[in-house]
Amino acid sequence: MDQAARDVLAAHGLADRFGHGTGHGLGLEVHERPRIGQRRVTAPEPPLAAGMVFTVEPGVYVEGQGGVRIEDDVLLTGDGPVRITDVPMS
Repeated sequence: MDQAARDVLAAHGLADRFGHGTGHGLGLEVHERPRIGQRRVTAPEPPLAAGMVFTVEPGVYVEGQGGVRIEDDVLLTGDGPVRITDVPMS
C-alpha cells in the first residue's frame, strides 16, 4: 500500500516531497499498529488482516510553502478494503 502511494506521487514528480509514512492503525489509541510505511527490517509490522481499521494518508510537503495530507479511514474485510470516510471523492 505504501509503495502504491509513493508510485502515484513519483509519477507526478513529487516523490521527494513525501517524507513520512502512509498511514497507521486506528483503535483505542490515535496512532497504533500497524504502521503503514516503507518496510523496516529491524521492526517489521504485522501483515494487514481482515477486521483491521487504518488510515491511508499520504501527504506532500514543499519546504517554505506548506503541504497537504488527505486522510481516508479504511476497514479491511475478507473481500478487500472498504473506505469508511464519508466524504465525496469528487
